[in-house]
Amino acid sequence: MKAKNQPPKYLKAKIGKHLEIGHGLPPVIQTMCNTHTSDVAATVAQCLELAAAGAQMVRITVPGLGDIPALKEIRDRLRAADCEVPLVADIHFSSATAFEAAKIVEKVRINPGNFHPDHDTARREFARFLEVCREHGTAVRVGLNHGSLGKYITDLYGNTPEAMALAAMEWLEMCIDAEFFNVVVSLKASNTVVMVQAYRELVRRMQERGYVFPLHLGVTEAGNGEQGRIKSCIGIASLLREGIGDTLRVSLTEPPVAELPVAAYLAARYGGTPMPGLPQEEEHILRAACDWGPALLNREIDEIPESAGLDEHLKDEIMQGARRRFYRPEYIACPGCGRTMYDLQGSFEQVKARTDHLKGMVIAVMGCIVNGPGEMADADWGYVGEGGGKVSIYRKGEPVLRHVPDSEAIDRLLELIEKG
Repeated sequence: MKAKNQPPKYLKAKIGKHLEIGHGLPPVIQTMCNTHTSDVAATVAQCLELAAAGAQMVRITVPGLGDIPALKEIRDRLRAADCEVPLVADIHFSSATAFEAAKIVEKVRINPGNFHPDHDTARREFARFLEVCREHGTAVRVGLNHGSLGKYITDLYGNTPEAMALAAMEWLEMCIDAEFFNVVVSLKASNTVVMVQAYRELVRRMQERGYVFPLHLGVTEAGNGEQGRIKSCIGIASLLREGIGDTLRVSLTEPPVAELPVAAYLAARYGGTPMPGLPQEEEHILRAACDWGPALLNREIDEIPESAGLDEHLKDEIMQGARRRFYRPEYIACPGCGRTMYDLQGSFEQVKARTDHLKGMVIAVMGCIVNGPGEMADADWGYVGEGGGKVSIYRKGEPVLRHVPDSEAIDRLLELIEKG
């Protein structure tokens, strides 16, 4: 434990040859490919596009061991093209895949609790994983999301911001015990209030412990358009203005390159990096969300004043993003990645168009069956792509219809909603 009255150590993570993340450094912006990792040419092309657009890290999904050769080929082609942007492997469930990815890329994102259903086994696998990362100089992101904490944690602490922080601290304690400090941690949620509370609680606990690891910020499954931008800005800005956060991703259900200007705006506003050139209307929306959203979320104010000069639509969107007043459905939609097996962006637009009258209802549109059910924990209804032209429909986290042809799925969803 930390010695009495001794200030905490603010740690930094080194990602590859040149990139550092941590306290006192400008926020690092990143995004994630939505190509299939097995399509090496498409993934390389997208990585080059994202690096040219300002991404300082690029994440790639690695669904299983069969994708490891493609991951290596992607890295080799990028380095041959003089693109040194660090790569982050996104791993779910498979510790064996995480071990192999750590030998190839600069950083690996994992939720250690998903390494095995048995918690003690998951801990042993995580300890092994840290040693592989130490050997290869690989950084680690411990990434926990609201709705995917695992039964072990929710049985003990519930599904709350405090539970998220406690879950993260267990894995960070293992890192401290192993003297492995090349770690970044995230606690994402689609609910901006839960997200902000979770990060604040984690920072408090890390400070008490004496080691403050760098934090990756993001509002997960924020959606698209102005709604996704506003929601992301409110959650991320609420923390950045308090000095919390070292790297960030704005998760939009759009092409990944569209995320970067929003992330760059936040990094510039709160971290002193150069302000990106943005279309006037987009800058107006982002500025308004940052000006008023955090104050609403923190209940420092109850309304946006008339003197702000905002139209009623933008006021409504900021109020909803801060979860102070709902005037339309609340949408949860993931940005898509290499696990997505259907037209996520198109399906999301169709669902929005046909459900926009359902004020206050929470509707999730998710890209895959791997994370969808867990990540839409707050949703009343969920629409999850299975692949092969099929969709599963969920109610309150439980499947009610499976293998629905995607041509019929929105009609079936609306029928179920009308029945109650």
